[in-house]
Amino acid sequence: MSREVLAREAINHALKALKKRHLIEEGAHAPAYIALSRPIISQGSEWKEKAENLEMELQQCYKAQSRLSEQLVVEVAESRALKASLQEKETAIAELEKELNQTRDECSQLKTDLEEKIRALELLMIEHQQLKAQLEQMAIKAKNAEAENKMLVDRWMLQKMQDAERLNEANALYEDMIERLKASGLEKLAREQVDGIVRRSEEGAEFFAESTVPSVCSHRINAHEGGCASILFEYNSSKLISGGQDRSVKMWDTTSSSNNLFVWDVSSGRIRHTLTGHTDKVCAVDVSKVSSRHVVSAAYDRTIKVWDLQKGYCTNTIIFHSNCNALCFSTDGLTICSGHVDGNLRLWDSRTGKLLSEVAAHSLPITSISLSRNGNVVLTSGRDNVHNLFDGRSLEACGTFRATGNRVASNWSRSCISPDDNYIAAGSADGSICIWSISKADIVSTLKEHTAPVLSCTWSGLGKPLASADKNGIVCTWT
Repeated sequence: MSREVLAREAINHALKALKKRHLIEEGAHAPAYIALSRPIISQGSEWKEKAENLEMELQQCYKAQSRLSEQLVVEVAESRALKASLQEKETAIAELEKELNQTRDECSQLKTDLEEKIRALELLMIEHQQLKAQLEQMAIKAKNAEAENKMLVDRWMLQKMQDAERLNEANALYEDMIERLKASGLEKLAREQVDGIVRRSEEGAEFFAESTVPSVCSHRINAHEGGCASILFEYNSSKLISGGQDRSVKMWDTTSSSNNLFVWDVSSGRIRHTLTGHTDKVCAVDVSKVSSRHVVSAAYDRTIKVWDLQKGYCTNTIIFHSNCNALCFSTDGLTICSGHVDGNLRLWDSRTGKLLSEVAAHSLPITSISLSRNGNVVLTSGRDNVHNLFDGRSLEACGTFRATGNRVASNWSRSCISPDDNYIAAGSADGSICIWSISKADIVSTLKEHTAPVLSCTWSGLGKPLASADKNGIVCTWT
């Protein structure tokens, strides 16, 4: 039962008690009123006093009733306020119960999701353990395979070294026998050389002229399909030799895009020798300037090989960690100059294969090596679009050449020095050819005829013309 109902019942009970008392008092005083109405003088004062007392008690009852009424009003207002507060709290409790039910539902859903995720995680952990076990097995297999591969490589390298040693021993015996048979000195070589001047005993020396700066394209030849990256003038001659990606030699070059080297008979156009030994693509070849008997080659199997064309096999093999893109013999044939993918220029003893010296020539792979006519200067070009001159003996830098827009087109782009050692020619990826003056260290001419990247430049030993070849197989001569 609510507090307001209790208060009302208490007030009603109090009113009933007052009325009952009033009725009782009225009943008790009724004889007095009757007696008072009688003319009894002796009892008049006593009854009057009782009447006044009763009237005062009645007034007190009225005052008490008034106080109870006021208290009743206050308690009713309080009970209404409490009822309103109770309703608000009941509403809040209902909302809280609703939220609690929602929270319970969400908790139940989250619990279900958590159980599913735990099961999924357990499956993933099982799969992870299985994959980890497989990975460990594969790592063991890979380690074993690596060890086996290393062992095979070591055995292969040892076998190659033993083969090379046996070949060198056989060559030494053969050469010793030849030397004994030629004790009379029938192959005496007398060569006179002065720096910067053609040897007077060389064929064609009487036709030599100083180099001139080319300015006009005198011939444009569709030489090869698929590109021409190697051209060379015959020594002290105006005859030009070129080789292309179409595997044809049109009185030009003796190279090919395979693992073998081919020696051609120019008069008959037939192959005289096929030199086998490289296990990857051959990218550079040079013939000794002292004797056409010796040839040096480089391939992408990280080897440099020296060949004896009379014997028909390799006489020395140099193995190095960085592939060689370009090489050439020194003028005396005793040294090999090589340019490598790591940007270093190296000098090797052609007879022993020993590394003599090296220098960091470029920040990117070297693409070309060219010797001056006297052999005192080495020209290198690199993929960093820089052309450097080095002293052929000390490998000290003695010149650097570059130009805006002159970009080396490939790892086998060849530059050259003029026969009088005054100029440098280098092709560019935009089809132009830059000519630098070595003494002025500046460009003196820019030739434009090619529409494809220029891959190779070579200067006639007679001083002119200059020849160039591009990626489309076009050969141009310049005078």
